[in-house]
Amino acid sequence: MAKINRRTNTLGWVKVIVIVFILALLPLAKLGYAALQDGLGANPIEKITRNTGYWTLTFLLVTLTATPLKRLFGWLWPIRLRRMLGLFAFFYGSLHFSTYLVLDQFFDWQGILKDIIKRPYITIGFPAYLLMLPLALTSTNAMIRRLGGKRWQALHRLVYVSAIGGVIHYWWLVKKDLSNPLTFAVLLSLLLAIRLFYWWAGFRRKTT
Repeated sequence: MAKINRRTNTLGWVKVIVIVFILALLPLAKLGYAALQDGLGANPIEKITRNTGYWTLTFLLVTLTATPLKRLFGWLWPIRLRRMLGLFAFFYGSLHFSTYLVLDQFFDWQGILKDIIKRPYITIGFPAYLLMLPLALTSTNAMIRRLGGKRWQALHRLVYVSAIGGVIHYWWLVKKDLSNPLTFAVLLSLLLAIRLFYWWAGFRRKTT
């Protein structure tokens, strides 16, 4: 009976993973459909860039909710989905950067360098994306074992730096309607505040 329950739970969890995987691909599918229907507007490159950037930040913040949800409500399932959703954040971030690199700049490295220096939102957005690269490369169980738990955790705290840089990048990019960047900023601030609270509580327990 216990084996049957474990198999049932495993199959149920596999279904959840498949459903979340498909849902995570929906923004890309929707964007691709719009492109096929010539529905990206007057500036399709800007539409793709904004859309992929939005979903990069969305998936980043979703992954950052896993630990607070565990500590506040005891939910473990977000932890199990965190790695996959983090890789989707990197995936959409790579699409965001590739759109700029290929479609906008056509591999004009001098122009890209000038943009990084002259445009503040690119100055901070570029390193925010680069910080996601080592996180994606070390997301496997093999890399966790190779680095060791403590070093792996220390490295993956860079996700907070990347998220902060991404929110600032989005804020500086948008010139008129700041509602979306403001929403991301508030949510990230809340997540950082929760993490800081639990860190301080743990520090006090150790020192008393």
